[in-house]
This record gives sequence, C-alpha cells and structure tokens, in this order.
Amino acid sequence: MSEAYKTVYVGDTAEIVEKKSRFIANLEHVESEEEALAYIETIRKKYWDARHNCYAYCIGKKQELKRCSDDGEPSQTAGKPMLDVLTGAGLCDTVVVVTRYFGGTLLGTGGLVRAYTAAAKAGVEASEVIEKIPAVQFLVKVTYNQIGTLLYLLGQRGYSQLESEYAEDVSVRFLVPLTERASMEKQLLESFQGSAKTEIEDYGYYAKNGKELLLFEEEV
Repeated sequence: MSEAYKTVYVGDTAEIVEKKSRFIANLEHVESEEEALAYIETIRKKYWDARHNCYAYCIGKKQELKRCSDDGEPSQTAGKPMLDVLTGAGLCDTVVVVTRYFGGTLLGTGGLVRAYTAAAKAGVEASEVIEKIPAVQFLVKVTYNQIGTLLYLLGQRGYSQLESEYAEDVSVRFLVPLTERASMEKQLLESFQGSAKTEIEDYGYYAKNGKELLLFEEEV
C-alpha cells in the first residue's frame, strides 16, 4: 500500500553566517534526478563567484535515490550533513544547495559540518513543507433527510468536501485517506443501512497547507 510522504511544496532561501563565511541554502521540489541537477546548475550560475556550491537531494516517495556533493570542501563535511538533514526530516523529491562564500577564517571539519547542517535546516524551515497523503475519491448519494448525518460523519473525520450537488438526491464528493477506505465504507454502511449509494474511484495524493486543500493526480 502506498504511504504518505513529505516534500517541499514551495522552496525558499535561508542564510547563516559562521566566522564571516556566508552559507546560503536554497531548496526546491524536484521529481527526477535530471530536475535536481538542472536546479543545482541554476544555483551555480546564480552564485558563480562563490567558492563552493554543495548539494544533496532525495528522489522518490521512499527516498530511493540519494546523492550529495562536497564540491571541494573536505570529504563528508558538507554534502553528507545536508543529506542527513533531508533524510532526517523525511523529505522526498527535494534538493538543497548550500553556497559558501569564504570569510577568511578556517572552520575545521567539525565547524563545517555544523555550518552546513545549520544552513540546510534553516532552508527547510524557511520552505513550505507538506505531507502528501494517498487517497481515494468517494461519491456518496443520500436523501435530503440523510445529508445531515453524512456531513456530520465528514466533520468527525475531518474530511473536506470537493463538491456537492443538490438535485433529486444530494451527491457529495470527498477524499478519504487510502488507509481509512475500509473503515469509511463500513461506517457509511452502518450509518445508512445500505441506503446510501457510494462510488469509489482511485485518485492520487492530497495535502493540507494551512486551510488550503492541495490535490495531486499522482499514481498511488
């Protein structure tokens, strides 16, 4: 069964300063290694005069592909710590590039690890992160006398209506997390004694960004 996963919805930029060295983190949502590499190249061109543009990315709903680069920094002091930030936060389909402008003072390996880790974390905190939840789409038809019960069930479970139509009967379309499909079917059956007409369709993923419901037609 497909599982929920986290990703960056809107990437952002964050900067920290450590002993006069500037560490600028840029994050972006990507869905392939090609997109990740293209974004890294874009950042390199933007900060063409920087000494280092280190990066890390995780691709796939289960972080199947993970890559990182120290870009000239001592081994394991930049890319790997940044990758650890992404994996630790559970972020998928995400790339982070941290650009360093050298401030004239050597930080040492421990200092570099801490600085790149802090910069990557600041970038994650500045970005909009969402959790994509696999779902199916329910279309339930009830009578006008039953609509109050249906809306109460939706409110109890925290489900958002996608659309509703008031005609001879009332039709309500809403998304149900894939893991809750069976329990929702059972509850509808028990609540309406089989009188409600229910159609179930595959959908994809959804996420909530504050009060906004985001829909993603991805294969579950």
